[in-house]
Amino acid sequence: MKAKSPTPPPTSMPAMVLGCLELICMPLLADQSVIAKVDTGAFSGALHCTDIKIVRRGLNRKRYLKFTPLGDPALATETDRFQRTFIRSATGHRMKRYVIDTEITVKDQAYPITIGLSDRSDMKRPVLLGRRFLRENDILVDVRINQELDDEGESTK
Repeated sequence: MKAKSPTPPPTSMPAMVLGCLELICMPLLADQSVIAKVDTGAFSGALHCTDIKIVRRGLNRKRYLKFTPLGDPALATETDRFQRTFIRSATGHRMKRYVIDTEITVKDQAYPITIGLSDRSDMKRPVLLGRRFLRENDILVDVRINQELDDEGESTK
């Protein structure tokens, strides 16, 4: 008698596959697309912001986080929905960073994201997507995708 092969588990939608660099938009913060680095080595994501500070408003002196996404003064914004948490940097140092909940659009698909705000002016890409975002949204990474955007390894000859 021939053994029956096990029935594969039911599958949901196939996972989205991103390249190591992707064109993304954060419509609640900026009405422009930017190239984000997809980094499976980073746990959390980061958004380049400048002028990050706490301000108090109103009679009850409610706390708001004021920041400038992508370093563009025209995009300056405030939110009362933020947290301050410890983040371990790429060099291994623990530091406190502000994180916000927002929305990100990748390949015409909108996703919620919790992202840290930091000055990434020394970095090549203004947005970093870490593996927490990838896991939460069942996203895979194939470094062959969008490799034409990857100019980090090119020589300066």
